[in-house]
Amino acid sequence: MSGQKIKLLVVGGAVLALFVWVVMTQGPLASVKVTVEQVQTGDLTNSVFGVGTVQARHRHDLAPTMTGRVKSVRVDQGDTVKAGQVLAEMDPVDLDDKLAGGRRMVDKSLNAIRVAEAQLSEAQSRLKTVEATMVRYQELRSGGFVSKEMFDAKLHEQSAAQAAAVAAVANLASARDENARAQAELRGIGKARAQMQLISPINGVVTLRRIEPGSTVAGGQLALQVVDTSRLWVETRIAQQQAGQVHAGQMAQIVLRSRPHAPVAGKVGRVDRVSDAVTEERIVNVTLDMPDASLGEYAEVTIALPVMKQVRSIQSAAVKTVSGQTGVWVLQDGEVRFKPVRIGLATLDGRSQILEGLDDGETVIVHSQQSLRAGLPVKVVPALVRG
Repeated sequence: MSGQKIKLLVVGGAVLALFVWVVMTQGPLASVKVTVEQVQTGDLTNSVFGVGTVQARHRHDLAPTMTGRVKSVRVDQGDTVKAGQVLAEMDPVDLDDKLAGGRRMVDKSLNAIRVAEAQLSEAQSRLKTVEATMVRYQELRSGGFVSKEMFDAKLHEQSAAQAAAVAAVANLASARDENARAQAELRGIGKARAQMQLISPINGVVTLRRIEPGSTVAGGQLALQVVDTSRLWVETRIAQQQAGQVHAGQMAQIVLRSRPHAPVAGKVGRVDRVSDAVTEERIVNVTLDMPDASLGEYAEVTIALPVMKQVRSIQSAAVKTVSGQTGVWVLQDGEVRFKPVRIGLATLDGRSQILEGLDDGETVIVHSQQSLRAGLPVKVVPALVRG
C-alpha cells in the first residue's frame, strides 16, 4: 500500500471518528444534559407575598347635614388638626335669630312659671283661710247661731277656693310644660346651629378638601376628610389558596415603593372574611408603624408563615405536568421515568412540599436541555449553559 493511500485512510478515519463523536454528543443520539437534586427532608420556611397600598385604618368623612353655603374654611389639605377643632363653617342664615328668639321664649316661660307659682301659693293660702272659717261656721250652725243662707254662702266660698287652687295647680303644670317645650325647641335650634360647623372628631391630618368659601354644598356631600396617621396599614391582596394560612398577629415585612431599600416590620392586623370571587383574592390588612408614609403608596408585603417541621421538598422547577398529571422526572439506575406526585405548599424561595409520591434520597431532574421522555439518555451536569 502506497504512502498516499495510508494518508487517505488516516484522514478518512479521523473524519469518521469526528462524525461519530458529533452524532453521539451533539446530534439526535446525544445524551440530554440535565441537572438533578435529591429529595430533601427538613424544616421548610414559608411566606406569602402580596402587593397593596398604604391606607389609614380610621378615616372620617365630614359633610354638612343640610344644604347651605360655605361661610369659611379654616384648614387645607395636609394640615394637622386636633380633636374638637373647627375646620369649616356653613352660613347659619337665620339660625342665630331663631336661637335668640328661642332664648326669649324660654325666659318668657320661666316668668310664666313664677306667676303660676305665685297664683298657686295665693290660692292655697286663701283655701286654708276659708276652710278654717268653714269649721267655725259649722259649729255656729249646729248651735243655731247662723242662718242656713249664711252657712250656704260660706260653703260656696269654700268650693270656689278649692276650684281656684285646682286651677292654679293646672296653670302651673301648663307653664312648666310650656317651658319644657321652649327648652326643647331651643336645644333643637342649638343643635342645628352647631351642625353648621364641621369639627374634627380626632387628632389627625386633613387629606381631602372639596369646598371653598361661598360655594353651595348639599346635605351629606363630602366636604373634608380627616385621617388618623398614627394608625396606618397596608391593604394588600393575597391569593385565596394562600390566604387560609394567614392569621391576625403574624409578622410581616413591608417595602414601600418610595423606600425600596428600607424594609420595615409590620404585623397582620385583619384578614377579611369575604373573598373577591372574580380575582380569587382576599384582602389582608398589615399594620404599618410609619406616620409619615404617603397614603395610597404601593407597598410589597411578605408575611411570614409558621415553619413546616421535617417535610420532604424539592425545587419547584422540577415539578412538571405530563398528560394532565402532576409529577417529576426521576433518575433511577441511569434511566429517566416520570413519577406522579402530590404537591403541598410552594415557598417563595422556589421549593415545593412533597406530600406523596417520592421517598427520601430519590434523585429528581430539575432542569433539562429539552423536553424529556421515558428512556431518553441523559447526562448529569452541575449546571446548564444557556446558548
